[in-house]
Amino acid sequence: MRIILSVLSIFCIAVNIHCSTASNNTPEKPAKRPPVIQHPSPMPLTPEESIKAMHLPEGFRVELVASEPMIQEPVAMVWDGNSNMYVAEMRTYMQDINATNENDAVSRVVRLEDTNDDGKMDKRTVFIDSLVLPRMLLALDDRLIVQETYSNNIHAYRDTDGDGIADEKVLVYHNETPDKRNLEHQRSGMLWNLDNWIYTSIHLRYKWEGDHLKADTLEDVPAGQWGLGNDDYGRLFLSSAGGEIAAKGFQQMPAYGELEFEEAQYEGDFHEPWPIIATPDIEGGKKRLRDDSTLNHFTATCGQTIYRGNALPSYMHGDLFICEPVGRLIRRAKVLNKNGVRVVKNAYDKAEFLASSDMNFRPVNMTTGPDGCLYIVDMYRGIIQEGNWTGPSSYIRPQILRFGLDKNIGRGRIYRIVHESVPPSRERPALLNASQAQLIAYLSHPNGWWRDNAQKLLVLRNDASVVPALKASALGHSSFLNKLMFWKEKPSAIGRIHALWTLEGLQAADKNLLLELMEDPAPEMRRMAIWISEPYIKKDDPEIMDRLKQIVNDPDTDVRTQLVQSLRYSTNEKATPILEAVIQKDSVRTSMVYQAAQLTLGHLTSSLAVQVNTEGLDEASKALVLKGADNFKSLCSSCHGSDGKGLQFGGAGMVAPPLAGSPRVTGNPGALIRIVLSGLKGPVDGKDYPSIMPPQLNSEDQWLAEVLSYIRTNLGNEASVIQPADIKKVRDVVGRRWDPWTLEELQQAGF
Repeated sequence: MRIILSVLSIFCIAVNIHCSTASNNTPEKPAKRPPVIQHPSPMPLTPEESIKAMHLPEGFRVELVASEPMIQEPVAMVWDGNSNMYVAEMRTYMQDINATNENDAVSRVVRLEDTNDDGKMDKRTVFIDSLVLPRMLLALDDRLIVQETYSNNIHAYRDTDGDGIADEKVLVYHNETPDKRNLEHQRSGMLWNLDNWIYTSIHLRYKWEGDHLKADTLEDVPAGQWGLGNDDYGRLFLSSAGGEIAAKGFQQMPAYGELEFEEAQYEGDFHEPWPIIATPDIEGGKKRLRDDSTLNHFTATCGQTIYRGNALPSYMHGDLFICEPVGRLIRRAKVLNKNGVRVVKNAYDKAEFLASSDMNFRPVNMTTGPDGCLYIVDMYRGIIQEGNWTGPSSYIRPQILRFGLDKNIGRGRIYRIVHESVPPSRERPALLNASQAQLIAYLSHPNGWWRDNAQKLLVLRNDASVVPALKASALGHSSFLNKLMFWKEKPSAIGRIHALWTLEGLQAADKNLLLELMEDPAPEMRRMAIWISEPYIKKDDPEIMDRLKQIVNDPDTDVRTQLVQSLRYSTNEKATPILEAVIQKDSVRTSMVYQAAQLTLGHLTSSLAVQVNTEGLDEASKALVLKGADNFKSLCSSCHGSDGKGLQFGGAGMVAPPLAGSPRVTGNPGALIRIVLSGLKGPVDGKDYPSIMPPQLNSEDQWLAEVLSYIRTNLGNEASVIQPADIKKVRDVVGRRWDPWTLEELQQAGF
């Protein structure tokens, strides 16, 4: 009876949420790009003046949420479950053109509150002081996780006496090894995702276990820079300012390896931004400018997010928004599904969602807020390029000095985007004080912010009494729920997904539930059930594996894709027949299923042992080769095979060219190094392959020297080892080239 009453309470709340959601079928109006301002003023504007300099499509407007002196140099923000806003301030970032005293411990996390519910912050408290460039924030319950720049340690902070100031600091992840990379190249993100993993932008994710974070290092995964976004189904979105890539990493989860479709995943002129202001302060120089002096290619993309709220027109839900602070604009992109391949496309024709003529407008982060609006963090400053790239010989330094941009510091704004057709919600969340029943109901809230926080809090509370209600919600039906006469509707599809992942977080997603959901009419539920079944796949559970064999013929592309991705946790013997059966059905090499299956088969192959020959090598060379063998096994063998002879993918041909006996491997080291750094595309020895050799520019010289030394001295090859200094020499020549080589280009270059 207690369970029934609890469920009754839960679904009464759910019905109220459903009924209170405003429908919005406002037709979309195109954006128009105004004339370019050729000679913009570098002088700082007031927030009100800056808003007037912003151009948006008809019906949208920008509202100020906070500005200086309430905040200074803001770079990231989060809300706790009771809608208190926490903002990371990098108060030492580029306070002059030489980055003087940049690493001083004077940065802060401030807590902002809206005490009169007018949508504008009016109370500020320094929550944490004396930090070194805080870069990652995550609100747990009443604790805030913070990571500083240059440190791998992570702390949780709490205000125990209610004065708004953190007085408890607990080390929740311990790693004393400092991160010595430039601050632009360190991790960002700290995003609690649908799958209950906490993701960062580079090679690392965490799981919250009791009172600490447990790290999981990911190999062969896409790496981003500043910002990390996710959609309703847990798919992640990265960007790389250094690589001039506005969107990447969104084809599959990083645990399954890196999968990009190069230009096929970008439609039209996606790589071209459309500023409304001349852009003199760009490190790329004149080659990155059009004839009208506007930015012709994304160069500083960051802070991307998927809009998941309910306070903007419904046609925006699921769209990707990307900050471009050098271009003073925000891109809105449609995310399309083309036979399982995600494709991003500018939502407008040669125009942007938001473009500003204010030279100091520097959007660096975005997120969906508790009120369903889209929030923007504007660092509002002159310099947006780190000191390593503003030196005396740089292109950008004289531009900064000419405009006096180095003087525009110490400000910052937070805005929100609203639409005239949807009044913003004034409801103040109180999730930290919510009952279990309320939190379960919020799993079906139309605003993703509420759903995410409800799931997170249920998992953190770890209360097993909610399991029966969560199972009823995940299944979308229950015998005793059907007897409740008031209940007319099943839980929403997205609510069912959150209920299922909440069960996973509580370690209560049992096998019988997953087997039932693998036959659910909704393809997303089938896909999620496969995803969550991976612990059973690791054990080669007979019932789960038998069911997976049947999913080969599932009519949904995303379901079959999830099948081949999750099979990487099985064994080569069990998984390969299923993979080959899927390939017979999805034999198009450019399809998502084919490519994902290829990666899985490569991963299973890489688990096989590789042979190492160090005969005739001196001790230093032996060390290179032995370490290189491990590197080769972890990455290269998944495409080239453990013997270097190429991986034969079922009956569909070879995945990548063989390395054994290859003249590019045994010949001039300069050619091989160029290929590994920037990649290789096009026919190789008259044969076409399904994908390119991806660039490894972000790999360290030592790592590359090790793996190339192994390749050149093993796999039937007999050539010399390669030293880290050899890699550096080539880097100094080719620079940050991301465009893969062709054999014809290499021949023209003399290789």
